[in-house]
Amino acid sequence: MTTATPTPPSNQSVILDEAGLERLARLVACELVLGDIVALSGDLGAGKSTFARAAIRARLGDDEAEVPSPTFSIVQTYDVSGGMITHCDLYRLDGEDAAAELGLDEALAHGCLLVEWPERAPAFVTNLSADRLDIVVAEADGGKRRSVHMTGHGRWGLRLARMGEIEAFLASSGWAAARPVPMAGDASSRRYLRLDDGKRRALVMDAPRQPDGPPIRDGMPYSRIAHIAEDVRPFVAIARHLRGLGLSAPEILAADFDAGLLLTEDLGHRVYGEELRRGGSQPELWRAAVDALLTLHTSSLARDLPIGNGETHHVPDFDLTAMQIEIELLPDWYVPMQSGAALPLAERERFLALWRPVLERVSDEPPALLLRDYHSPNLIWLPERAGSANVGIIDFQDAMIGSAAYDLVSVLQDARLDVPDSVESELLTHYCARAGTMLPQFDEARFIYAYRAFGAQRNTKILGIFARLARRDGKPGYLQHIPRIWAYLERDLAHPELCALRSWYDSAFPAHLRRTIPGAASR
Repeated sequence: MTTATPTPPSNQSVILDEAGLERLARLVACELVLGDIVALSGDLGAGKSTFARAAIRARLGDDEAEVPSPTFSIVQTYDVSGGMITHCDLYRLDGEDAAAELGLDEALAHGCLLVEWPERAPAFVTNLSADRLDIVVAEADGGKRRSVHMTGHGRWGLRLARMGEIEAFLASSGWAAARPVPMAGDASSRRYLRLDDGKRRALVMDAPRQPDGPPIRDGMPYSRIAHIAEDVRPFVAIARHLRGLGLSAPEILAADFDAGLLLTEDLGHRVYGEELRRGGSQPELWRAAVDALLTLHTSSLARDLPIGNGETHHVPDFDLTAMQIEIELLPDWYVPMQSGAALPLAERERFLALWRPVLERVSDEPPALLLRDYHSPNLIWLPERAGSANVGIIDFQDAMIGSAAYDLVSVLQDARLDVPDSVESELLTHYCARAGTMLPQFDEARFIYAYRAFGAQRNTKILGIFARLARRDGKPGYLQHIPRIWAYLERDLAHPELCALRSWYDSAFPAHLRRTIPGAASR
């Protein structure tokens, strides 16, 4: 595997005791991704196995996991979130040819490698991947501590530098000794670390400012048109606003805006999806999420929110251009994956023309703060908290001003979990009944149209996003959700005032195509 933009090697050296060595291993474990190699060199007893064991346990999420040294087995494998870790010890090998027979290139295609004694086959290890972290461990202070020298190659050059920035941020925030715990990633460019110092917990949001992509319309990139947050400032502003309404957004404990680092309250492990898998009641959980939305939607609307240090964040409008650029993800990404060919230009124009009056109509909805990704991965069950605070809310930095229907359909048509039609209908009725008593201007028929229109818009966008994640970003796992998205989309397009759109979708995507995963036959 090679990196698209080679960077010069990055170097760091530290002196650590055994606890510090294990903590460093956990930090490295938090960084590991598919195709990575960590090459551990040093004398016998220097601490290579200690490092590898701590890293593997961190990724397993089990501090007591049995992690034997592979001195005699040569190779040990571990299934972890995001792939597989292969731990190997080349000490007993006789040269490069013996290393080549271990199948490590195949293992690297399914995960990452921790290699002890890489000097036994240096050319083989070097050629396996351009994304490599070389670590040399040696005794220091008469054996009481360890000298660790790290050299990052390929993408590890940047990541090693970023690790240094995170460590400096934690030191300045009073969390230098906290143990980092890896967290599963999502579809975004953000990354999270859970911290635990034995008495308190917190989260690090690692979200460096992202470079703009290529201009695609009117000289602007997709992120600018779709109003995607470019740094952590919007998250801070929205979090403080939600907390001011009595909702459970994370408290901001520390921030480095320039570095794109936040230290936030840890709302815990009871994420909605996991809670449901553990036997939680979906009607109870989803009703709580709907009630939290009602608290938000019946509160006064603010467009300019304080960030701190005299700065404010202006919440953008979910305007017609943003709505359209999102639905264009379907012809741009989903159609080519589904059919193997681009949508003909005339058909693309007809698709957009059918959507235009729908988008124009919903763009005039009464304004509310919409959080944009209000669904199970971003909701945390907090039953010990009273009222609408019993739902923890995260991932709202892309919030906009738009229709209240958008977030309601996001949670009642959850992209990653099945929400039965009966549950959706009951809670939609519940929302409308309460909104009708709390908001004098509430028009139920108008709201239901907006709900179905935004459901169709959002699910159209999601089909395109999941296809893009699979084709461009190498994340085919998102395609498993495609049949569910189509089921939701069919519910939405059944609204009688969306019949013209429904006819286009029925023609372009016959029923048998909606129940299959694009490209499944070729994988």
